[in-house]
Amino acid sequence: MGQIFPRQFGLLFGLALVAAAVLLAGAVVGWRVAIAPALGEPVEQPVPFSHKHHVGDDGLDCRYCHATADSSAYAGMPSSSTCMNCHSQLFTDAPLLEPVRASWRNGTPLHWNRIYRLPDFAFFDHSIHVRAGVGCEHCHGDLSKMPLTWQASSLDMQWCLACHREARRILASAHAGAAHPVRVRSARELSDCSTCHR
Repeated sequence: MGQIFPRQFGLLFGLALVAAAVLLAGAVVGWRVAIAPALGEPVEQPVPFSHKHHVGDDGLDCRYCHATADSSAYAGMPSSSTCMNCHSQLFTDAPLLEPVRASWRNGTPLHWNRIYRLPDFAFFDHSIHVRAGVGCEHCHGDLSKMPLTWQASSLDMQWCLACHREARRILASAHAGAAHPVRVRSARELSDCSTCHR
């Protein structure tokens, strides 16, 4: 019986598969770059919120606005009523804050633009990290110096693994002198795939 496909078909088919894989990988990387904010570039928000002013100058604790950071997987975003706890008394006529006042009056939430995004296949729990003594600045950078907020770290897998592999050393200073230090799992446990991929 004669040959169905020409001799060079196998080579051409293999090259086509490689080209398709390269194009697919390029599309995935391009998509991730397109949706992720650039490191160090401020993300536009409905109100140009200054962490430098609120955290650096006024000394607000992160958990005042991000109230569920130590009790939930998600840090949460402040409601307009949280903002109005202060701004019903301070800067009450500032045009910049009109979206906050309108949101509070109408009972409609402000829609803040995300700065950090993890892929759907990665799981992150704020409360575990906060309770272990990982400071907000470790992942989010020194917000007390950010007049507008930007993404300070990549949050890519190698970045997270570098921390997980050195967790005991990194957290030693956070627990120095603590009456009840938090048990930190071993680097092997923390770098196991199932820790972040469920």
